[in-house]
Amino acid sequence: MNTQLKPIRVPNDWDRRGLPGWTYHSPALFELEKTEVFLTHWQIAGHVSDLPAPGDWLTFDLLGERALVMRGRDGKVRAFHNLCRHRGARLADGESGHCRGAMVCPFHGWVYNLDGTLRGAARPETFGEMDRTEFGLKPIDMEIWQGFVFLRFREGPQPSVAELMAPFAEDFAAYRAEELLAISAPGWADTVLPVNWKSVRDVDNEGYHVALAHPALQDLYGRDYRDIVYPQGLSQSVGRFGDAPGRLWSVRQYLKFSPEHEWLPERLRRSWTYYGLFPNTVIAFTPEGAQYYHDIPLDLGNTRLGGRLYRHAHETRGDRAARYLALRIDRATSEEDQQLSIWSNESMKSEAFEDFHLSDLEYGVRAHHDQLRALLPVMQLAEAPQEDRIAALSADLAVAARAIAAAGAK
Repeated sequence: MNTQLKPIRVPNDWDRRGLPGWTYHSPALFELEKTEVFLTHWQIAGHVSDLPAPGDWLTFDLLGERALVMRGRDGKVRAFHNLCRHRGARLADGESGHCRGAMVCPFHGWVYNLDGTLRGAARPETFGEMDRTEFGLKPIDMEIWQGFVFLRFREGPQPSVAELMAPFAEDFAAYRAEELLAISAPGWADTVLPVNWKSVRDVDNEGYHVALAHPALQDLYGRDYRDIVYPQGLSQSVGRFGDAPGRLWSVRQYLKFSPEHEWLPERLRRSWTYYGLFPNTVIAFTPEGAQYYHDIPLDLGNTRLGGRLYRHAHETRGDRAARYLALRIDRATSEEDQQLSIWSNESMKSEAFEDFHLSDLEYGVRAHHDQLRALLPVMQLAEAPQEDRIAALSADLAVAARAIAAAGAK
């Protein structure tokens, strides 16, 4: 782990309150979250191994925006808006696929090369003078880091992915992240929960609940688990295993089959490690494989849990068995977290809910809330403002905060 970015130490006397309940069910606030939190921050669309050959593509939808990631004939991976330049039809339908030599719009048959340039329009004589070079697919800000494909629909406050994730670069290199290979696990992480997206994050951003809510994780590594919070919306959670034999069948079998890879640094050989990136992404590594998962808001009260799984290029039979067992543990954990998210979300609408009272072990929740408050200062208000005033209030509070910061810097 690169030590240039030092962990945030939990203050001795910190405000243990979290976001007020109204922020979880305000339509006007959710509209601000769309533009200021999601569309302006980096999201993972996949890994280069999801696109092994020219013509392979995958899609990523986020709050009204549609992305198409495609590998060109030259082997280069590019990202575009998944919109035909004629009428805006969705060029690629589905999560992933392959086109032989070109992408053809299913609406009117416009044809695009694999590098996004327009090859030709159907019935071109009906368009008069049309410069094809002006009608290529619109590119999206994309960065490939350690093999993972990051997208951003609008320019935002985060730096490049390479700069942002630099503190984790040593670990990702040790895990050989660039060499990971995609695997298929239908339905592994494709669930829609009837909750606000923040309720999912509130559960995932702390390990205080592991001991009681996740029997398998507690059995595997609960005795040696810790959450670490870093600046810039980064976090790391580490669970070391192997000191106890395991009581549950999946854990016992996992401990039996999980090989100790000598090519990994000793500190990573017997660990499950989770790397969090604000606002909603986690990349997780085990000795035998990797995954990423994220919670994608569909609307104010519905959130899609998505992600993908990966394996090492030269895995052994023991690796395959361990991956299967790790997935069993992960599925059970996800189901447990989903129920917790539903209960947590329900409480935000109750008049009896007064506020969070967070443990030191839940400081990751507070850190995430602080990131949101910095972007949308209206979330600092304990009482819900009038819906039609939320956007203006947030803008006014942001101006005031910048003025105070500028005055303090003089």
